[in-house]
Amino acid sequence: MTKSQLAQLNIAKMRYPLDKPEMADFVNSLERINTLADQSPGFVWRLQTEDGDAISIDYFGKDTIVNMSIWNDIESLHHYVYRTDHAAVMSRRKQWFDRLEEAYTVLWWVPSGQVPGLDEASRRLSMLRCNGPTAGAFTFKHSYTPEGDQVSNSKDPSAI
Repeated sequence: MTKSQLAQLNIAKMRYPLDKPEMADFVNSLERINTLADQSPGFVWRLQTEDGDAISIDYFGKDTIVNMSIWNDIESLHHYVYRTDHAAVMSRRKQWFDRLEEAYTVLWWVPSGQVPGLDEASRRLSMLRCNGPTAGAFTFKHSYTPEGDQVSNSKDPSAI
């Protein structure tokens, strides 16, 4: 077992309430995309309510949805995000979500078996927004190893 696992948080500000027809395709894809994540190599855990998703969690505001998960490594998360049906759904992001001027996705390492709470995730997002990528809060494009060494991912066209 590895000593560290990758935690990720991303938030999105909805253009419309979830019960509006404009959000139907997004809402209808949630179960399929969440199941895909659950079955993906390297997946460990994701934030969810009894409904099996996290869309009713309003930690960041009533109109902001949250996604938080843990993966064995950055490669597994990257593959899921950019190389599965998840990418096709997220290519329609602009239809459902407002563009955020600040960072909306953050990655960080946690000890294996540790599940961070939303307070920690929010703090990590704030760290990234205030300081840019660091070993404690980073992005796919500017990532770090669990030991704190910076990794160059600038050749990756899908890196954010």
